[in-house]
Amino acid sequence: MVEVYDHERVDYLLAEENMRIIQSAGVFAFSLDAVLLANFTYVPIKQGEIMDLCTGNGVIPLLLSKRSFANMTGVEIQERLFDMAKRNVKLNHLEDQINMIHGDLKDMAKLLGHGKFDLVTCNPPYFNTPHKREQNENDYFTIARHEICCTLDDVIAASSKLVRSGGKISIVHRPNRLVELITLFKKYQVEPKRLRFVYPRQGKEANTILIEGIKDGKSDMKILPPLYCYDENGVYTKELEEIVYGRK
Repeated sequence: MVEVYDHERVDYLLAEENMRIIQSAGVFAFSLDAVLLANFTYVPIKQGEIMDLCTGNGVIPLLLSKRSFANMTGVEIQERLFDMAKRNVKLNHLEDQINMIHGDLKDMAKLLGHGKFDLVTCNPPYFNTPHKREQNENDYFTIARHEICCTLDDVIAASSKLVRSGGKISIVHRPNRLVELITLFKKYQVEPKRLRFVYPRQGKEANTILIEGIKDGKSDMKILPPLYCYDENGVYTKELEEIVYGRK
């Protein structure tokens, strides 16, 4: 029996797979970005080691577990979110595949070892540390969305230390940080290999990017076809519907 606290709810993550997830409107609920990253990411199928940094309530490892038998580790610095992630693993009977760590991503290479992972994923805070007046009154949201506990440099540095040579790093972020992302990839010996722009709908500017790099890889980046989220009627496109619901 998995405890669900006050102000939390249990949603279906993948209804057809009977996968569920504990969330909270006042603490943490996963976004479409996490689903897009999980779909974008190539994963080792039968074996391997996967690390998810800034795991939140564990949504990305949960989604990846439907495509991979690899061992997975999630790291979350906020204790309340870590507890939620740990309960989500138990709720879906994935204790033998997914392990959650309450800690700082900057400490993980020292704790777990350099070059241990075949794949590192991360849905990091998107925004530079705000002035106090710009911060959300909810500390959970402020830490999740703003670079309070880690910077983008910290994320890429930690990912580069954790992933093996030839291993992959997969990140979701905002287009206005793309140049910085690529610069940091290069700084930490990660070669950008795949890039995809996500648009709200045709005729609008991209509002999300998905990028994958390979540690010590050769220069050869591919720009993938654009992903549009909504059609002219304001409903999910067929491609996004397949990504979100896992069906055609």
